[in-house]
Amino acid sequence: MPEDAHMQSTTDVFSALDSAPDGLSESEARNRRERHGENDITQGSKRAPLDIVVAQFDSALIWVLVAAAGLSLWAGHTVDAVLITVIVVVNGLFGFVQDYRAEETLESLRELTAPTATVRRDGQTVDIDATELVPGDVVELKSGDVVPADGRLIEGRSIEVDEAALTGESAPVSKGCEPVDTDAPLAERESMVYKGTNVTRGSGVAVLTATGMDTEVGAIARELAGTEETDTPLQEELDSLGRTLGIGVVILAALVIPLLLLRGTKLVQAGLTAISLAVAAVPEGLPAVVTLTLALGVRAMADENALVRRLPAVEALGSVDVICTDKTGTLTEGRMSVTRVWVNDAVVDLDVTGEESLSDRIAIVLRGGTLCSDATLDQGDPTEQAIVMAADKTGINVERLREENPRTDEIPFSSERKWMGTVHDDTVYIKGAPEVILSKCSHILTEDGPTDLTSDRAEEVREQVGTFADDALRVLAVAYTEDATVVERDDVTGDADDVSADLTLAGLVGMIDPARDEVADAIAATKRAGIDVKMVTGDNVRTAAAIAGELGLGQTVMEGRDVEHLSDEELGERVEAIDVFARTSPEHKVRILQALQANGHTVAMTGDGVNDAPALKNADVGVAMGIRGTDVAKQASDVILLDDNYTTIERAVERGRAIFDNIWKFVAYLLSANIAEVAIVFLASLFGYLVLPAVQLLWINLLTDGLPALALGADPQSGDVMERPPRDPDRGIVDGRMLGLVGGAGAVSTVVMLGLLFYLLRGAPAITPYAMTMVFTGFVALEFEKLYVIRWLRETPTFSNPWLALAVGVSLVLQLAVLYTPLNQYFGTVPLGLADWILIGTVLTVALPGYLAVVSAIKRYIPIAAATGTSPR
Repeated sequence: MPEDAHMQSTTDVFSALDSAPDGLSESEARNRRERHGENDITQGSKRAPLDIVVAQFDSALIWVLVAAAGLSLWAGHTVDAVLITVIVVVNGLFGFVQDYRAEETLESLRELTAPTATVRRDGQTVDIDATELVPGDVVELKSGDVVPADGRLIEGRSIEVDEAALTGESAPVSKGCEPVDTDAPLAERESMVYKGTNVTRGSGVAVLTATGMDTEVGAIARELAGTEETDTPLQEELDSLGRTLGIGVVILAALVIPLLLLRGTKLVQAGLTAISLAVAAVPEGLPAVVTLTLALGVRAMADENALVRRLPAVEALGSVDVICTDKTGTLTEGRMSVTRVWVNDAVVDLDVTGEESLSDRIAIVLRGGTLCSDATLDQGDPTEQAIVMAADKTGINVERLREENPRTDEIPFSSERKWMGTVHDDTVYIKGAPEVILSKCSHILTEDGPTDLTSDRAEEVREQVGTFADDALRVLAVAYTEDATVVERDDVTGDADDVSADLTLAGLVGMIDPARDEVADAIAATKRAGIDVKMVTGDNVRTAAAIAGELGLGQTVMEGRDVEHLSDEELGERVEAIDVFARTSPEHKVRILQALQANGHTVAMTGDGVNDAPALKNADVGVAMGIRGTDVAKQASDVILLDDNYTTIERAVERGRAIFDNIWKFVAYLLSANIAEVAIVFLASLFGYLVLPAVQLLWINLLTDGLPALALGADPQSGDVMERPPRDPDRGIVDGRMLGLVGGAGAVSTVVMLGLLFYLLRGAPAITPYAMTMVFTGFVALEFEKLYVIRWLRETPTFSNPWLALAVGVSLVLQLAVLYTPLNQYFGTVPLGLADWILIGTVLTVALPGYLAVVSAIKRYIPIAAATGTSPR
């Protein structure tokens, strides 16, 4: 199959494919189908459901939790063992559902396959299942068809193809049969048609050069199949934390048992102490709280039109420092719109959002462009539809105009003539490429009516065309005459096929796929948040640069063909300074993404087309468009924007940062509690005291890891969440601030609680139920006090979360239940009196200045971790 079919003559292509204009024989097609396979997108190997289930438990922290459940069961605490097991199972089931849905990515590519195709076989034209097509088949295409496979055009009649989903080109592409340059990128191979694209106009015949997985869409499918799922920073950090805790538990158990035995402690007591230390070291609720907090964030983001497909992507959004965004339909509206009209010596900026007063000459241009068009307000070629919509929105009744000026004849558009014409009784209108239209005009419309089109005036028109083009406007010229005798007809058929050069140039129409009104502000906000924004599009350089400049992105541009010529190292050096990547292919997008990631960036990639899918899947956060996005793009993404609005990305990043803040708070809270528990149990054991047995430690963890930690997930965001730089994912969630807090606050808790213990025991040889109850209850109260202090470290207002107050209140009631109800016999506790509560209140008062001092020192000396990648300009 010729890889360079776009640059070869049709004769050479037929020779290379061993085919002919009247197609293959049925027997030859059958033989080729056996060699090449069906014209379909294969899924490749899929993970079995059991493999996906097993993968959910491939985590060190999960196995630490399983070990904790086993220890609890061995110690006789069945309820706690069941609780931990339920947490593990629910977390695994949730992950299974997410991963199983992700397996549908390649399956959605099948929907791009045309169900049937019109093909020439044995000299006859027949309709067959598109999966039966083979290289060398000759297929016929017409307006509305989905191209069934990649092919080289051999005939074309005004054929235009919408390739936006594959190339990112915003407007349908005119196709022809002439060879194109060797280095032409995919979007400029006008002699080729590609599988999954749509014929929007005209008709043609193509000989197929590639089918199935050998097509451009098939190449994307292979790349998706070869892309490995990557963990987000939070996933990696939790796995690392789990491994650390697991090692710590083993070391503690290995140290404490022989140490206690040497001190004369009985083996049973030493074993119970080791179990307590193991339980104290494991934050059982951490995976569940992380999952539930992310789920709450997902629900809030859905209300803001951002649908999250993978929970960890919520956290990853908080560390994004580069957004690579597509242009068409993402930064722009995804439709052509007339923005300027030129008539002799005057340019009018059209506000097509509302009706306005038009000069007669402008009205002539829009009326002529509307009559010389097959589009309606609802459908048609996007370029023609833009003119019709401009006429409608500026006060021209399109339906009445066409009723009053019925079409009596027409000259259809063709890629060779580059214009079309319509006849309305004696009046003739034509529109098309400015240079071609200009060559057919002898007059130009001025304020004083038609005037001779001199060479100087013609040069002024060309200069105006260049000015529009410099602003990335697609330019059409409109001309007319009130003398139908200029229409020339075919000598044989009598059909109109040309006009003589005796027309009047009415004016020029400039149109563009306009930027969304709100996008410029959204980009400015993301840049203030330390996030660089780069446009990566398949559209042409001039259009991409113009939109980028309008939106404040900068206009340093690199083309996809330049990306091809750079090594990975060279691209990595240059990628930081580039604002716009134009004419990019799927391979270019992935290379750009990987270069940024290699430079230490956390990258979000947006897109809506099939061509965006590999980059979306490789990105740290893939963001697909919900309205215009293809199913392939959506399935490959982590986040789907339900409104296709770039501002939703800004809100999603803001929400992601706020959610990470909340995760940070309860991870710090849980770890500081566990550190204090371990330290208290270990140090007290050196004096022969088992101060907090396993059942009490599990209860403490249940209270602190449960409702209060979960309520932190509903904490409001701090006011500076979008004013600080992105966090550095390499430093992880356990950053300098958290280590300082865990160590400092844990030390304060340990000192205060041991002080209370030794005050109560006063040298007694064994711990008493009363002393154990006081330390048990005092530790619970101390943790809730510390919770509010931790929130202050992240600039969260003290009384801004009523759910937290409710959670703490419920937890305190539960603590009272194990003191004053028959439950106390299972926890080894005794009721406390008023004096005891006063003593606990005194302990809280003593601890508070210590906590505040730790937090103040951290805020002063340890900054919030920022991104380490190259700073945005």
